[in-house]
Amino acid sequence: MARRSGGQGSGGRLLAIAEPPLKLVLIEGAPGEVTRLDHLGVEVESTEVVRAATTRLSEAGLATVEENDTTCCHALQDKVWVHGPGREPWEVYVVKADADSLAKQQGSTCCADPATADTGSEEPAAESSCCNAGYR
Repeated sequence: MARRSGGQGSGGRLLAIAEPPLKLVLIEGAPGEVTRLDHLGVEVESTEVVRAATTRLSEAGLATVEENDTTCCHALQDKVWVHGPGREPWEVYVVKADADSLAKQQGSTCCADPATADTGSEEPAAESSCCNAGYR
């Protein structure tokens, strides 16, 4: 089981296991800040797997938001977003290439406040967002 970790100096920590693929990103909050879940993500190996997940989720009656060739969190990605039963945002994504930009593209759900992500609002993400820590 290969492992890697990083992000110690950026207010967070990334722990990754290669097999089975799992990433846990812990982001330090401000003193007194309420703890919250930003989102849950499943990284897959190809765009075809993202498309299959989109089809499966849609056929299950879940509303999906697709983003293809989107830049977020220093990566060019294809992804699909869905909300779980507790309204928690989930993404299924593939990293296609590294990118210079940390910020999300206009109209992207990436790094949006989970409370407004499904409304199309362009409100900035909270300080504890995945993108504020520089992880993907």
